[in-house]
Amino acid sequence: MSYSLQLYTLRNAIQEDLPGTIRKVAGIGFTQVEPYNFVATAKELGAALRENGLTAPSGHAPLLSQDQDQIFAAARELGITTVIEPYIPADRWQSAGDVQATAARLNETARKGAEYGIRVGYHNHQWELESTIEGRTALEYFADLLDPELVLEVDTYWVAVGGQDPVDILGKLGNRVKFIHIKDGPLTTDTKAQLPAGQGKVAVLDVIAAAKSLEVGVVEFDDYDGDIFEGIRQSLDFLTASGEGIKA
Repeated sequence: MSYSLQLYTLRNAIQEDLPGTIRKVAGIGFTQVEPYNFVATAKELGAALRENGLTAPSGHAPLLSQDQDQIFAAARELGITTVIEPYIPADRWQSAGDVQATAARLNETARKGAEYGIRVGYHNHQWELESTIEGRTALEYFADLLDPELVLEVDTYWVAVGGQDPVDILGKLGNRVKFIHIKDGPLTTDTKAQLPAGQGKVAVLDVIAAAKSLEVGVVEFDDYDGDIFEGIRQSLDFLTASGEGIKA
């Protein structure tokens, strides 16, 4: 198991200075990152990753609303082997029919991704946990509709904000969970109140242990009321101090 950083965390810094930001990420100790909306920046980002010895095992891209061939081609250029759909609005998680339609579209997307040698995944927010379909959370219902090769990246913070226990949900979703987002805070929708791992209400180490087929734990802040580089440093320090042999 290893740790990565979701680059959305540093979106403002990246907009100002992409190469410099990637250099700082490497200096903090990360060896892996998770890019977002990477089609437009693929060449510059790829050069910065290579220069700093970083890899990108996963990436976020709007697969269901933008050109999939462009996304998969850019992912291949960056060495991304899993592309994750990061956001489907709350109103699409309220009925069985809507959830079935989303699953069908992602299954079709995964077949296209396979042509590029790329796996497809999905990342949740809180509303997939707040909604109930046939007696289960919409996320659980959705997971059972996915083809076997499709994976999940569970945002464990938003699971808790959605009123569910992340440890319990990870157990129910089982081996399909290959990535998790690791974040901490007061478990509210106030993203500015998010905190470095180990400083909030999430039992971070229990959550990590519950993801039995985890490949990468991805550190992320949706926002932060402080020095964001110091925030990610504190998160990584907590995680690496908590497990021998765990690499960033």
